[in-house]
Amino acid sequence: MKVALVHDFLLKLGGAERVLKSFAEMFPEAPIYTLLYDADAVGNVFPEERVRVSELQKLPGFLRRRHRLLTGRIPRAVEDFDFSGFDLVISSSGAFSHGIITPVSTRHVCYCHSPMRYAWDHAAEYLEENQISGFRKILYAWLIRYLREWDQVSADRPDKYIANSETVARRLKKYYRMDSTVVFPPVDVKSFRVNEGHSDYFLIVSTLTPYKRIDLAVQLFNKIGRRLVIIGDGPHRSYLEAIAADNIDFLGFKSDEEVREYMQNCRAFLFPGEDDFGITPVEAMACGKPVLAFGRGGALETVVAGRTGEFFYEPTVESMEDGLARLMYNERSYKPLGIRRHANQFDREEFEKKMRKGLTSVCQSSV
Repeated sequence: MKVALVHDFLLKLGGAERVLKSFAEMFPEAPIYTLLYDADAVGNVFPEERVRVSELQKLPGFLRRRHRLLTGRIPRAVEDFDFSGFDLVISSSGAFSHGIITPVSTRHVCYCHSPMRYAWDHAAEYLEENQISGFRKILYAWLIRYLREWDQVSADRPDKYIANSETVARRLKKYYRMDSTVVFPPVDVKSFRVNEGHSDYFLIVSTLTPYKRIDLAVQLFNKIGRRLVIIGDGPHRSYLEAIAADNIDFLGFKSDEEVREYMQNCRAFLFPGEDDFGITPVEAMACGKPVLAFGRGGALETVVAGRTGEFFYEPTVESMEDGLARLMYNERSYKPLGIRRHANQFDREEFEKKMRKGLTSVCQSSV
């Protein structure tokens, strides 16, 4: 069976790219199609000789680095990929890849990280976060209408949707009117070691963008004076560093090995934003560490209050402080080995087993 993989952008190594890495290892001969590719950022995981890029890759570097400016051209670029000769195409889509066009004889399974959020449920927040107003706001409104129309037309192109969480499955039903199967993303649980002790710091591992709400944690730890370590980088970093007190350390990008070491030695892991799933809280639980998470989105499907961590339910410093107080009060009741056992259900082997079952069912059925 000849297989191809498709992913929106290969410009960084985030949670969605970890999923693609698992697909790439499951199907080592499959080429990877993507809209834009940065060999310096991802070439060690996705080598250049395996990647097939869109026409957008020919544009000047300053445009490729600002791919949101290319949004109006992306649907056509997605549709221009040629999948003739493939038996199965697996798209890893957080915005556009589900919109590929495949031959009638080719099965298309979409592993959906989410319908494009800045066109649907995150549209208002995107305007606010990027301070879009005036004429730019008028252009943005036109672009959103165009994207929504294209998104709804292209939504029925996959033969099957697999959602990365129940949260995303509900979005697929609401915006696309599509049913889906849920398979949680793969977490390399076996690479993490349980440590029942800690070095008395709290930890965040995240891209530093406004919707991750790292600012809530910074403001809280400014107030309480405890040590907070933040691993990751992004456009919000300079702002966060400017408002942070001396007890908050920004470490920037760290290797997977270094991240594991920090997770294994932290007191607890913080996840202050709403995410579709959230791989890093599961990685922290694989180390036996409790998690304080915002009580919306995918975290509700991975963290168990009172057993593997706690929630806070309002995006405010006061609510987060209340959640942290509960976590610290219950600290002795958390069982590190029990937290690890809970994390095992999200292991990569479980992901591959469920994905192969889902792919087999599609390939054995008629299109």
